[in-house]
Amino acid sequence: MTMNYISTTDLRTKTPELINTLKNNGKVSLIHRSKIIGVIQPVSIKSKPFDPEAFEAFAKQIRPKKLIPRSQRDKIYRRHLEEKYGKNLS
Repeated sequence: MTMNYISTTDLRTKTPELINTLKNNGKVSLIHRSKIIGVIQPVSIKSKPFDPEAFEAFAKQIRPKKLIPRSQRDKIYRRHLEEKYGKNLS
């Protein structure tokens, strides 16, 4: 069942019908106080073709930095804690 119009009150009660109409590429006029105030229509989504070179360039940008050894990381963290809380840490 396709809809041609829907009132603002019916938006709550006839939502499933509205969704089905939009999924079938239908347009629905929105009525408020006996006047058409707008049109609800489905969004046209155009898919872009996959570009492996652009994907590889993007992957290089987000590649994480090299990991530092655990002992060096622990020293950096310890130094941070000493600066924040003082040298009397246990």
